[in-house]
Parts: sequence; C-alpha cells; structure tokens
Amino acid sequence: MAKDLRELPRFDDALSYLYVQHARIDQHEKAIAIHDKDGTVPVPVASLAFLMLGPGTSITHAAVRALADNNCLLAWTGEQGVRLYAHSTGGTRSSSALLRQAALASNPTTRLRVVMRMYRMRFTEQLDPQLTLEQVRGLEGIRVREAYAAASRATGVAWKGRNYDRRNWASADPVNRALSAGNACLYGLVHAAMLSAGYSPAIGFIHTGKQLSFVYDIADLYKVDIIVPLAFQTAAQQREKIDRAVRIACRDRFKSARLMQRIIPDIQQALGVPPEMPRGTDDAWDEDSARPGRLWDPSAGPDGDAGVEGGKSYGGDDS
Repeated sequence: MAKDLRELPRFDDALSYLYVQHARIDQHEKAIAIHDKDGTVPVPVASLAFLMLGPGTSITHAAVRALADNNCLLAWTGEQGVRLYAHSTGGTRSSSALLRQAALASNPTTRLRVVMRMYRMRFTEQLDPQLTLEQVRGLEGIRVREAYAAASRATGVAWKGRNYDRRNWASADPVNRALSAGNACLYGLVHAAMLSAGYSPAIGFIHTGKQLSFVYDIADLYKVDIIVPLAFQTAAQQREKIDRAVRIACRDRFKSARLMQRIIPDIQQALGVPPEMPRGTDDAWDEDSARPGRLWDPSAGPDGDAGVEGGKSYGGDDS
C-alpha cells in the first residue's frame, strides 16, 4: 500500500536519539547496524528519531536511505555532540506548518503574541497580562538564576556562572560542560521534532539570526526543569567522562518526562495552532511525491488568496 504523504510521521512514538562515534554504520535488513570494536548492534530505525554521527564515524548510502525512509533525522556533529555541522531533512511533505510559522514571525503584532505566549509557558504561575515584554524577560532571567542557585544548593556543586567557549571546551568547569552537553542533546531532539512537523528551525521568535533560532526558542521551555537539575546532579556524581554521563542521563530523563510527546503540542500551543487542526495536511500533496504543489493565485478562492493546480501549462489550450 502506498504511503499517504499527507500523513505526518508520528514523532512522539519514536525513541529519542543515539550518539555514535568511532564506528561504521550500514544497512541491516530494513534497519541499520552499528559496528565498532565491541561488536555489532542492530538498531530499529523505524522507532528512532535522531541519530548523531560523531568523529570517526562512517555510514553507507544504503543506511542513509533506510534512515530517510523511516523519517529519522541524521546529523553530523562534533565530539560529544556539542556542535552540529550538517543534518538531513524531515519527513513531512506539507508546507502548511512552515507557512504559518513564517506568517506569524513576519508580522510584529503576531510575533509579539507568540513571544509572550512562549514566556508565559515557562512559568507555573499566571503572569499579569499587563506586564511588558521587558518585564517578562526580567522575570525569566530571575527564574533562571534562581534555578542555577537552587541546583547548586541541592547538589553541593559550586556555581560561578555560565561559561561556554566551544573553541576551548576543556577550560569550562564540570557543571558547565554538563550543561553544554545536555543542551546539545536537547537541541537535537527539539530540532528533530521541528523537522518532523514541517517547521523551520531558523525562523525564531525570541531568538533570531541563527539557523537554529526556533530550536533555541522551544528548547528554553524545558531547560530549567530538565537540563539544569540533571547537569548539576551529574556534575556532583561524576568528574570523568561527564559528557557521556550527561547524554545517558538525558536519554533517561527525556523518557521519564515524556518529552517526545510534549514537543510538537508545545510548538502548536506557542504558535496558537488550534488543537483540533490536523497536523501536516495539505491538499496540494497526494500519493505521488513528484507531483507539484499549487500555484499561488491572489484572485482564486473565496478568501482572495488561494491557489490553482500546478503541473499545468496556462499558456494556451493543451487539447
């Protein structure tokens, strides 16, 4: 049976991610297998959302095709996954989510609404609707500083402030390295969710000017509750190989927090998408993935801004 390309892949049913380095990856039946000095591990890519390839990793064309067929985001990263160099595409064929995102970000009024909604989603208590954007940002800054201080007191790990220099990774103290490694895992998971749902990671609302601006926007919804306490706990328990320990802890914490099930609904809530609206639907697409989409036409349709059929010559009678 042909796959209906209008059906958005179920990102929240997948596993979270894997990080691989110093290994070879090839196709194994309908999945992939990872080969390293310790042996071979088959990976069921049908339930994997994000595969990070670290230094010393090689992958075959057939394995990449298997990953793409199963809507698994593939990314080439630096050591410990703290820097993203390149990535594959997501699985949805519809542009409806991206167009909505771009329209909201392009209008100052709607953009401000999204920004305020995102800030309010971070607080457990209700905020005064009369607060200005600057006041809400100030409250958020206080909340983050208090989260660092609380985690420091709870774990006994000294906190001297956030310090991250990707050009000199070893210069940071253990808790800062733990925070950076945890953030990198969170960014990868949020990035995978966005691409799966058809959103652009570059069109941010609070953050701007980066290819991952929207990733940073959404990831900030979870940092204080998930990454900050996890990083301090890991730094308190372990000093050696702290980056690997954080990645393992993140995987477990993401699962217990049901983060996979939360990201896309949270994006929709931030953008004001009605919950009942089908995700990823677009009448311009059908089972034929090569068929063009609609052609924009400002005079077509009842709303005066619709489209006409693509893949057709309008220069004369085709008969």
